[in-house]
Amino acid sequence: MKRVLLVDDDAGLRDALCQSLELADFDPLAASSFVVAKDHIKADFAGVVLSDIRMPGRDGFHLLDYAQEVDPDLPVILLTGEGDIPMAVRALGAGAFAFLEKPCQTEELLKVLDRALKARAMVLENRRFKSQLEKGDPAARLLFGTSERAETLRAQVRQVAASRAEALVTGPQGSGISKVAEVIHLCSPRAKGPFEKRAARTLDREALRAAWEQADGGALFLDGIADLPADSQLELLDLLDSAPDVRLIAGAVDGLDEVWEGGGINPDLYYRLTVHPVRVPALSERPEDIPVLFRHYVAQAAEQAGIAAPEVTPDHAAALMAQTWPGNARSLMSAAMRFVLGMPEEVSKAAEMGLAEQLAQVERSLLIAALARQNGRASDAAKQLKLPRKTFYDKLARYGIKPEEYRR
Repeated sequence: MKRVLLVDDDAGLRDALCQSLELADFDPLAASSFVVAKDHIKADFAGVVLSDIRMPGRDGFHLLDYAQEVDPDLPVILLTGEGDIPMAVRALGAGAFAFLEKPCQTEELLKVLDRALKARAMVLENRRFKSQLEKGDPAARLLFGTSERAETLRAQVRQVAASRAEALVTGPQGSGISKVAEVIHLCSPRAKGPFEKRAARTLDREALRAAWEQADGGALFLDGIADLPADSQLELLDLLDSAPDVRLIAGAVDGLDEVWEGGGINPDLYYRLTVHPVRVPALSERPEDIPVLFRHYVAQAAEQAGIAAPEVTPDHAAALMAQTWPGNARSLMSAAMRFVLGMPEEVSKAAEMGLAEQLAQVERSLLIAALARQNGRASDAAKQLKLPRKTFYDKLARYGIKPEEYRR
């Protein structure tokens, strides 16, 4: 939503500007004075301010000062029909994002508004990211993302952590299964106990017993539980029954049901594990989280390399969202390291597609993510995206997306 708080005492000009903004897919919020506008100027305002300078009573400079006090990062663009160089210098020196003379070309105004809105979106995203880091619980601090799917994952982790029973973490390859398992442990009453990680395929009975003993009072995470040898699976069931002072958290890539149906995992073990399942969504299911995760990985990589973190611009973030990331978090992390070292090949490839192609890729990703969230129910996905049903179905046809492929 491209929200613009438009402040001008001239009703005719205000209405004309509102109409121009609406035609350009902006969402104008009109105000006739500072008194009317100030109630909308808040630190969490997800938009920008476009204000005339010459107004009766408190003018645009007063509005700018007020906005700076509320939120120094809120972009304010000032307009005047009587502008001169000293006034422009004063406006920009006082913190205005831009200064434009009336009448200004619509194209010029829209470009400035787009720049301001991108800057605002980045500020708000960084604040949400910082807020997550500063919250007290590990799920908020360590599992990143602002999407509905990310919120659901954090809620599931907290819920499962409160139990003492076995837990199962699944997800696509590279999605961070082991990290989510560790966060479950850190959120649990056993958080001060050990957290032991083992690759299930490497464990014979003796190695499994040794790992269990080392995890006493804490948790044992077995990654790739479907690859645990058959005799070790029996040993694990015995340990769960006879030595309960260890919490078992198992990890598996998507498709464990098929492994069980094919006889690859003991039925008793399977049913014990699936009481508390947690699934890590793929990046393709939550494309809006890609820029958030990428900035986090960039900060990590820069710290490890001992260099300043390069800026991730809005255009760069859009290019990232235009990609499918089949390797999920693991491949995004690798891309962040290459970006920090000056080798952003994935982004440059996406940028070569051109803006229209990049936007099409992002739109396709968002459509697929909505269908996945709604279990393939197209009408519900259309409502979630606030699109008319016909428009939604037209977009599905354009991209060759079939809703039934996203039903589980």
